[in-house]
Amino acid sequence: MADPRILIVTPEISYLPGELGNLADHMHAKAGGLADVSSSLVKSLYEAGADIHVALPNYRRLFDIDPCQLQDTELRHYHSKLPSDRVHLAEDRVFYFRDHVYSAYSDDNVRCSLVFQREVINNIIPHVRPDIVHCNDWMTGLIPAVTRRMGIPSLFTLHNIHSVKVLLEQIENTGIDTSEFWQHLYYQSPPASYEQTRSSNPVDMLTSGIFASHWVNTVSPSFLEEITQRQHATIPNHVCDELFNKQAAGFASGITNAPDPSYTPSTDDALTCHFTADSYVEGKLENRRSFQKHMGLDPDDNAPILFWPSRLDPVQKGPELLTNILAKLVAKHRDLGIQFAFVADGSHGPHIKQIIAMENLGGIVSIKPFCENLSRLGYAASDFMLMPSKFEPCGLTQMIALKYGSLPIVHRTGGLKDTITHLNTVNSEGNGFVFNDYVSDALEWAIQCAIDFYQLPPAIKQREIQRIMREANTQFTHQKTALHYINLYEEMLGKPLHTDEPT
Repeated sequence: MADPRILIVTPEISYLPGELGNLADHMHAKAGGLADVSSSLVKSLYEAGADIHVALPNYRRLFDIDPCQLQDTELRHYHSKLPSDRVHLAEDRVFYFRDHVYSAYSDDNVRCSLVFQREVINNIIPHVRPDIVHCNDWMTGLIPAVTRRMGIPSLFTLHNIHSVKVLLEQIENTGIDTSEFWQHLYYQSPPASYEQTRSSNPVDMLTSGIFASHWVNTVSPSFLEEITQRQHATIPNHVCDELFNKQAAGFASGITNAPDPSYTPSTDDALTCHFTADSYVEGKLENRRSFQKHMGLDPDDNAPILFWPSRLDPVQKGPELLTNILAKLVAKHRDLGIQFAFVADGSHGPHIKQIIAMENLGGIVSIKPFCENLSRLGYAASDFMLMPSKFEPCGLTQMIALKYGSLPIVHRTGGLKDTITHLNTVNSEGNGFVFNDYVSDALEWAIQCAIDFYQLPPAIKQREIQRIMREANTQFTHQKTALHYINLYEEMLGKPLHTDEPT
C-alpha cells in the first residue's frame, strides 16, 4: 500500500513538530519515557514523509492552552483537532484540569484511560480512517480489539509491563459498546458468555492489547526474548504466554528506542560548557566543577564521579545492589577521591540519605531530587553512569550517557544488553562495563573495571571515550528507530488480518 495512514494513540507526549499545527508547541504531557518515544517517532515519521496522525487526551492545563486567547481560526479547530488536521484531541472534562498525566489514585487513571479510548474508538478512528493504528501500553489496551473487529491492523507497543483490570460493565458505563468486540479481549479467566462475563470477569488491559493486536513489539529485542522465556518473575505468566504465542506466529518483534536529539553536549542549554568528542576533556572538567558545586560534593578535578540518574526503585532499577556496598566502595577508593551523585526520586532515597549520615559521607556521596537540568549536567560532569537494573525494557539513560562521554555500568538485561557491551581497550571495542549476575558482588566487579579504566594513561582513555561518543551519535538515532517502524508497518500491511467474527 502506498503512503499508508498511521494513527499513533498515546496518553503521553513530550512535544510535536511545529509542522503539525500552530498549537503543536503547546503539546507537553510527560510522565515517563513513553512521552519521549512517542514524540520522537511522530517527528521522525513525519520527516520521513509518512501520513502520520496522533491521538492524545486534551490536557488543557498541562498544554497551557487558553481557548479565550486563541485567534478565531484557531478557536474553530481547537475543540476537535489542531489546524493541520493531524493531531486529534480526545475531549472530556476529565482531562481538562489535570496537572499530571497520571494520578496517585488508580481508579482515576482507569477512568481517564477508558474515556480516552472511548473518544478514540467512537470519534477519532472513524474520522481519521487509518490503515494502521499504533497503540502504546495499557492505557490503549482495548483499541486493538476494536480495530480487529473493524478489519484495521494494529501495532501494540509495550514500553513497560504495568497493567490494570476492569469489568466490561465499567467499560460500557464509560460509553464504549463492548458487545461487538468483547470476544477479542483477554480476561482474568476464560469467558463463558457475554452475560456471565460482563459483571464478574475482569478484562486485563495490557494483555488484551497483546492478545488482540495484529502485531506486538517491545522496545528492545532482548526484552522480548526475556519475557517469552519467562526470565523475570515479576512479569505475569499470562503476559509471557501471549507474547510467546505472538512471537511463535511471527507477529512480535523488538525495536530499540533512541534518546531525544536534545541530549547533545554540543548544544545542551543545561550545561555549563558545551563540548564535542574532540573537546570533551576540557568540557567535562568545567561541567564537573559546576556539578560538584550544585550537588555539594567536595571540589576535586581528579575525582572519578559515578552518576545515578534513574528512579531509585528497588523493584526494577537495582539501587539496593549499590547501597549494599556503597560505604565499602568509598573506603576502598578513598585515595582516588571517588564520588557518587544521585539525581533521582524513589522509595530507596531515604535509605541513601541514612547511609550518608551514618557513614559520614557528606561531600563524597550526594543525593538531590530529580531535576532535568541537573540530570543533564550530571551526564556531562560524570565519568561513569550507574544502571544496575534487574530488568529493563529498553532504557534511554545508558544511551544518553554515552553521548556525553559518561561510560555506563550496567546489568546485562533487556535493552541494556542490546546497547552496552563490555569495554576492551586492547581491541578498542565495547562502550561500558557489564556484569551478568544480579548481585552486589558483580556490580562491585564492574565498578572496579571502570576504576581500572579511569587509571589508564590519558591517551588511551581519550581515544576510547572519543570513539564511544562518536559511535553513540551515529548508532542511537530516531531516524534509525523510525525506519524500523516504517518497515514494520509495511510488513504488517503485507500480512492478512483475521477478524474472527463474534459468535
